[in-house]
Amino acid sequence: MRFARPLTPARLVRRWNRFLAEVTLDTGETVTAHCPNPGSMMGLSDPGLRVWVEGNDDPKRKLRWAWRLVDLPGGHRAGIDTSVPNIVAGEALRAGRVPGLAVYTDIRPEVRYGTNSRVDWLLTGPGLPAVWVEVKNVHLRRQGTWAEFPDSVTARGAKHLAELALRVAAGDRAVMLYVVQRTDCDAFRLAPDLDPAYARAFDAARAAGVEMIAMGTAISPDGVQIAGPLPVDPALQARG
Repeated sequence: MRFARPLTPARLVRRWNRFLAEVTLDTGETVTAHCPNPGSMMGLSDPGLRVWVEGNDDPKRKLRWAWRLVDLPGGHRAGIDTSVPNIVAGEALRAGRVPGLAVYTDIRPEVRYGTNSRVDWLLTGPGLPAVWVEVKNVHLRRQGTWAEFPDSVTARGAKHLAELALRVAAGDRAVMLYVVQRTDCDAFRLAPDLDPAYARAFDAARAAGVEMIAMGTAISPDGVQIAGPLPVDPALQARG
């Protein structure tokens, strides 16, 4: 996924709320930018961080700027737009780059299932069981090089796990695809201390046969793309 327009470097002044941030461009101008992330953004919204914003000239938009990336130590970066993982996951699925799913030929987005839900991707192919794929954005890092999910309570995420389990019970496959949108992590695990209910829902889904895959990303001011699979905490693989 390439950004529609060149990104502009800036310095984060503050994140006002879930959807608004104040940044100072390198020109010295301070502007308000849309923050496309309703989560806690733990460790990624501290004042003074070097960030990247995308401009636009659309008169229909209330804000001219949108926050896209955060610079991290060691030349690493994190993407903060929660819509990006679903886009790059779709690109990777169509390119056959997701382990265990490359044989599927028909890839459809936003298919209704469960209770008032739409699955991110439904994969089908001749002679193959359908695969229901939910994509989750991951950009929490607290210890070592572990990427963790979630970074706050997500009742919606637990609901998706239960709905995927029902698809397995119906004879299909179901996959929770965790896309790690930061480049300084090399493995994935859950954060049960931040959302115990999600951890319990994960265990139940795993026991029911829901599969899980973690994928890393390559991130630059040009865009974001899937970089390859990441190892998963062996304790998670054994759960359920």
